[in-house]
Amino acid sequence: MSKAVVQATWADVPHLSEQAQNELLASIPPYQRDARTKGIPQLGSGAIYPVAESDVLVQDFEIPAFYPRAYAMDVGWNRTACLWGARDNETGIVYLYSEYYRGQAEPVIHAQGIRSRGDWIPGVIDPASRGRNQFDGSRLIETYRELGLILTDSKNAVEAGIYETWQMLSNGRLKVFNSLVNWLMEFRIYQRDEKGKVVKQNDHLMDCMRYLVLSGLNAMTVKQSGQQAPPRRPRGWMGV
Repeated sequence: MSKAVVQATWADVPHLSEQAQNELLASIPPYQRDARTKGIPQLGSGAIYPVAESDVLVQDFEIPAFYPRAYAMDVGWNRTACLWGARDNETGIVYLYSEYYRGQAEPVIHAQGIRSRGDWIPGVIDPASRGRNQFDGSRLIETYRELGLILTDSKNAVEAGIYETWQMLSNGRLKVFNSLVNWLMEFRIYQRDEKGKVVKQNDHLMDCMRYLVLSGLNAMTVKQSGQQAPPRRPRGWMGV
């Protein structure tokens, strides 16, 4: 049996007058308004970030060179993800402007994709990566450093990170480019189960966003004139 999804907005419902729409809108929580008025899929009470997409998403623009930047990384064989952020120091707003989202590839492939966004940009990574293996049992953080990535461990306090991220999303200090389709997909389904625990599925970029808020903001920097990527370290190098 075939299936189809139809997305309808209030503009497609002629019997709703403007007055009726305004009255209904006033009675709907802000984080549900996109779902109710535009037909955009949205979780209900289980949503971890009860913020309307329209309050978060912005049109892409060219990031000025003087905006400090950093990225956050979450690794794994099924999915390796990165999320880049840049801060407008005048307003304090952080813009999530680029994403990397790929599975089932060797670290050298991921590193090439990450470095292509700017090999001078520092990153923070899930500290649990130290215990993860890929084929040869390499310690992934050291492997990625050898491949030229500038990485430090992120704090990984889940609830504290979620709270800080929610605060930034709610007060307009964290915005997201429209082009980040994988971020948006995860944002829409990021939820808690009936026991209040975070559902650990399809949340790689959500984790990256949390790492960026907890640790990446302090790591942000601007490109220095003539700056080059650090030399690749020999395999087995264990320094920071």
